[in-house]
Amino acid sequence: MNLWLVRHATPLVEPGICYGRQDIAADVAATAECAKSLAILIPAATRVVSSPLQRCEQLAHVLQGLRPDLAYKTDPRLQEMDFGNWEGRAWQDIAPAELQAWTDGFAHHAVGGNGESTMQVMARVASAFDELQGPNDTLWITHAGVMRATELIARGVRQISHASDWPVNAPAYGQWCKLDLI
Repeated sequence: MNLWLVRHATPLVEPGICYGRQDIAADVAATAECAKSLAILIPAATRVVSSPLQRCEQLAHVLQGLRPDLAYKTDPRLQEMDFGNWEGRAWQDIAPAELQAWTDGFAHHAVGGNGESTMQVMARVASAFDELQGPNDTLWITHAGVMRATELIARGVRQISHASDWPVNAPAYGQWCKLDLI
């Protein structure tokens, strides 16, 4: 069984804005291009699960239009991290001390004062991951943070201590990776 991790297409937001849980649409043309490429690759009987944020659901709808055999459902556990009071703010406008507090307490610090901690994100993604069942593939349409958490979880890492433990890279907008889980 494979787990396909697909990142939504380019969001319609100004560069440099923190927008984790903010419900922002994605570029229509980029979404269509991603769906077209996926429709060719995804095996029959693949289960499709999407974050309920519109930038992910857009892709699920377009993919389903191209591949009606791939019904999908949403799962709130696949949403991006909640950045609390940082949502909608320019990263450059967030006080360095606030960013440092997050880095220093990366695992348990509530981001943006009232958002999620990295361990909360890891726990909810692990909950969804633990429900995966074979033999058919599953495709998650999700966000970079969820993809990074899933990468760790697939390697057996369920707890992190430092920001340096967090994966730096994730697929670009409209791109994907495939994890072999068996």
